[in-house]
Amino acid sequence: MGESPDREPSDGGLRAEVAGPVGTVVIDRPAKRNAMSADMWRALPGILDALAADPGVRVVVLTGAGGNFCAGADIAELGDINRDDDSHLSTLAERALAAFPKPVLAAIEGYCVGGGCQLAAACDLRFAADGARFGITPAKLGIVYPAEATARLVGLVGPSAAKYLLYSADLIGAEHALRIGLLDEIVPAGAPGDGSGLRERVAGFAATLASRSLLTQRATKDIVDAIVASGQAGAKAKAKRWLDELAASGEVDEGVAAFLERRDPDFTWTAPTR
Repeated sequence: MGESPDREPSDGGLRAEVAGPVGTVVIDRPAKRNAMSADMWRALPGILDALAADPGVRVVVLTGAGGNFCAGADIAELGDINRDDDSHLSTLAERALAAFPKPVLAAIEGYCVGGGCQLAAACDLRFAADGARFGITPAKLGIVYPAEATARLVGLVGPSAAKYLLYSADLIGAEHALRIGLLDEIVPAGAPGDGSGLRERVAGFAATLASRSLLTQRATKDIVDAIVASGQAGAKAKAKRWLDELAASGEVDEGVAAFLERRDPDFTWTAPTR
């Protein structure tokens, strides 16, 4: 991002870095292809809360260390991770990620499997290197995929593609994932094996988002999520709330003035944490 990031201490395999307006959450357990332990699932909501509360952070990137995104939940700890739907550790982490009040981008290399797909699906947008592999594998273990994660998957890819992934537990390539809507963009590889093409593309897109109105982005996220959940009627109350917020924010005045003065806008509205 052009400057050295501020790094938070590693928290059970997760770490947060902040560079200017972009926060990055790194799944950092490369010896296990970044499989998420129970402690990592527990830690993620708190890490997100800290980034949400930082007014300087306008965009967050979720990624993995060592050439993989996330190989899912740690099989050795499934008894702790897989609880009923209301206390399922992966569901609580996914819910916190989906509710994050600023844009969240997933930057995906290598394996994005099981709980890794669950995390990626909860992000707003998903970018992947062209060699990435995706799969949702509960059918290999005889477990039931959480209802909330299943609903989110169906919302992204539709019922038929969701059944394909969940019935088969097969891994698919990035082109297949893009075709069914699991990905938003495939990024050609940079130097062999280093992921630089993906990092550069995501960094550039994150910088673009950081320059835009966070109020517009937050309202869009709120309204789109309401439409997905309950249709247009459910979005009307959300839109009314955001129009009231807009009137008090000064965002439009700044946007119009910047346009007329042929300069970049300086949007200053910051979101409440939730």
